[in-house]
Amino acid sequence: MRFTTQERRSHRFGLAAGITGALILTACASTPAPTAAMDAAKLAISNAERAEASRYASVELAEARTKLASADDAVLAKKMVTAEQLAEQSRTEAELASARTDATKAKMVNEDMSRSTGTLIDEMQRNAGEK
Repeated sequence: MRFTTQERRSHRFGLAAGITGALILTACASTPAPTAAMDAAKLAISNAERAEASRYASVELAEARTKLASADDAVLAKKMVTAEQLAEQSRTEAELASARTDATKAKMVNEDMSRSTGTLIDEMQRNAGEK
């Protein structure tokens, strides 16, 4: 049985489309869980908690926890790409919480030092006036 050129092209196209579809399904099915991203997010949240982010950056820390929980849900739903994106967003939010906490603490130290310096200056001026 001889095929015409048109039939051969159609057959090749169908074969190529089938192979491509199978490869795409295989690639989607074999996407591994984003354990590195999940671990990085958990570590960042832990670091933020140790830095007292719940006190100074509670909104960002809560957002990090929420995104990590969503990433866990995405893993269970076998949506690994979404899970990885959410885990990375969680890590970023936790790092932001840590940075805001550090900035707030530094600001408080600076304000305290300014008050102490002002008190010392007042004391020095008062002592200079007594002599």
